[in-house]
Amino acid sequence: MSKKKVAIIGIGALGEGMVKVFFDHPLVELVAVCDTNKEKVEQCAALYNIKGFTNHTELLEKVDIDMVYVAVPPKWHHDIAVDVIRAGKHILCEKPLANSLAEAENILRIAKEQNIVHAMNFPLNYLHNTLKFEELWLEGYIGKLRKVELTMQFPKWPRAWQQNSWINTREQGGFVFEVAGHFVQLIQRFFGHISNVESELELPNDPTLPEMGITAKMRLANGVPITFNGISGIAGMEEQHLSLTAYGTEGTLSLIDLKKVKAGKIGEEFQEIKVENNHFWNELINQFVDAIDGKTSELYDFQVGYDVQVVLEELRK
Repeated sequence: MSKKKVAIIGIGALGEGMVKVFFDHPLVELVAVCDTNKEKVEQCAALYNIKGFTNHTELLEKVDIDMVYVAVPPKWHHDIAVDVIRAGKHILCEKPLANSLAEAENILRIAKEQNIVHAMNFPLNYLHNTLKFEELWLEGYIGKLRKVELTMQFPKWPRAWQQNSWINTREQGGFVFEVAGHFVQLIQRFFGHISNVESELELPNDPTLPEMGITAKMRLANGVPITFNGISGIAGMEEQHLSLTAYGTEGTLSLIDLKKVKAGKIGEEFQEIKVENNHFWNELINQFVDAIDGKTSELYDFQVGYDVQVVLEELRK
């Protein structure tokens, strides 16, 4: 079986790290990168002995590729994704799907019209901790679900590793758009559709800057309440705290900082369940290649991305 030829469009904070992931993966061959930063493109192309471009349409016209990973800022997702899809290339897109619900709807419509594989980069689905959380939930560990709660705390936003021109803007950034989407997707995977979103944002005086806090409530189809509590600019060092917790009639489950799962029955100790860490990026690429080859795969397509975007836009109001 020949390797799938890959190009990456966008080699910023995340895309740059993914270059090595794709380069090292045994099922794919990284052949090109693209970014508007010419110096970064030249350095990356020289380091990996691949082609470099500063214009994505030129890349799509000149390079033989099977799939494209789109890792540009959200503002550019729509135009670039549409060009990739219309070029007939399989596409893996960073979240959020787009920078507005209208853009997300258009991308989804065009993707469905083409015979391509389209998927979102929701990597938490492939974490062993996530799978353990789901396993315990499905086997009835906590009984009947009573409440779902997401907590997001950031001593500083943006995070130290995430310095760029857009992550700290109200237009494209903020921790609701950048982080909460992962958990919206997991909640809808585990528990079902989210609706009845009511959101209160704490916004700074500077209209260009993103939210500093969020208090939100919503419901599942069966009426179970969901609460989101998020805040940035608090005491502490650089460490963030993220926790997704499900409360049931018989116990509690929590996915904490993506690194551990804690569980406990009512009246018993709430303790960590040891789960071996895994390389979830590799698994995502494995699943994507399987889908291209027509095999059964676990991917979260643009419909999932659109469904998440619906909730995110309600939260951002």
